[in-house]
Amino acid sequence: MPTLLELALHFFLDMAVILAVYRLLWPLFKRLGQVQVVAIMVAGFVLGPSLLGLVWPQAQQFLFPSTLTVGGAKITHPSLIIIYVVGQLGLVLYMFLVGASFKLDIFTRHLRQAGATSFAGITAPMLLGGTLGWIMVQQGGYFTGKVSAWQGALFLAAAVAITAFPMLAWIVYDSGLLNTRVGTMALACAAGDDACAWILLATVVATTKGSMFGAVLAVGGGLLYLLIMMFLGKPLLRRLETWHEKQSGPEGDTLPIGPFAVTLLVVLVGAWFTDYVGIYSVFGAFVAGAVMPRGNLLTVLRERMEPLVAYLLLPAFFIYSGLNTKLSLIFEPAVLLMAALVLVISFVGKFGAIGVAARYQGMTWREAGSMGALANARGLMELILLNIGLTAGLVSPSLYTILAIMTIITTFVAVPIHRIFERSAWRAGFAYGPSGEMPTPQLVGSPGQLRKESEPTPA
Repeated sequence: MPTLLELALHFFLDMAVILAVYRLLWPLFKRLGQVQVVAIMVAGFVLGPSLLGLVWPQAQQFLFPSTLTVGGAKITHPSLIIIYVVGQLGLVLYMFLVGASFKLDIFTRHLRQAGATSFAGITAPMLLGGTLGWIMVQQGGYFTGKVSAWQGALFLAAAVAITAFPMLAWIVYDSGLLNTRVGTMALACAAGDDACAWILLATVVATTKGSMFGAVLAVGGGLLYLLIMMFLGKPLLRRLETWHEKQSGPEGDTLPIGPFAVTLLVVLVGAWFTDYVGIYSVFGAFVAGAVMPRGNLLTVLRERMEPLVAYLLLPAFFIYSGLNTKLSLIFEPAVLLMAALVLVISFVGKFGAIGVAARYQGMTWREAGSMGALANARGLMELILLNIGLTAGLVSPSLYTILAIMTIITTFVAVPIHRIFERSAWRAGFAYGPSGEMPTPQLVGSPGQLRKESEPTPA
């Protein structure tokens, strides 16, 4: 068993390697029109058994050992546990920053459109994914023996219908869409779709344990937390802004330890509670950020926290996911065919349903196309769902790898396809704005350039 000092030294080396690989990949992904979070996500899979483990297995095992033999029994390696915990902390803090950047005013102006579009974006993919999940259980080899046909259908429905809310938030910022109708509605749809997907997942996990109590607890506990934060937490948190103003001086650009510590306490308790009831920690952290008072305190918090969270803590989560993905498992013809089918229904179901619904709700065809493309950014949330399914003993390594590949591909193509529609609007003399497309015949440069100049630091 490694000592605490050995584990600490190993962890420092792991994080240094993760950052180095991400920075080496970023110039390539930038040329491909991607955003930084996609490069970070792919770095996690590059360092896993699918690539580094194939090219240099000794180095991969040395850097990221997964098991340890103690007394003849294999256990999870403590280094892997450390990476998992650090990744979860980064995930929670990042979701808080996402909630803190959520534009509630734009969302409320388009609440009806966002609701209808979200409903379409969850219904069509769920039907397609549910049908395929049912077939997978009948064929065998994709789910474990304790999963029945209807449970497999619900799990795959959730996997196909989900959108990566935190990853989409990063894409929205990097694409200059933070203060636009397209960006806000995309985030709103993702929030609704993810909530439904987590409820489905909680139902599957609970019923495989022989009880529906887990699903009821997830729904009831989630609603209770939301109501408490909206009607009790929000007024109390406003006092943090006053506290910050008293301690930070007239400029308001410093971060006193008192307001900062209380904010972290609220985020961590919210994450713990929602994780405990089964909605999972990411939503507790997001709601905490969404109800925070908008002012100097939140601006300073985001400026101070974002670089450390996004570029140091969060990459650990992607590494953990990459370590569970093994491309060699899908090279059988039947599995390859299933992987292609999953990919097609995942992309077409999301893009078609969201695009048609957005167009019907009054958005231009270019905005609707961008919405459909962005909805396919499944990255982070899909990986969370897969990790839960794997640790709960629901999915096989083959299905995990199929869905991980689908996640990478659909997330990778989301931004380039969105930019095709945005450039089409730009060439026609329009840009995406808070109320839809706005005429901008006098602007030169690239789409999103003018918007990004006036936007705050990303979350």
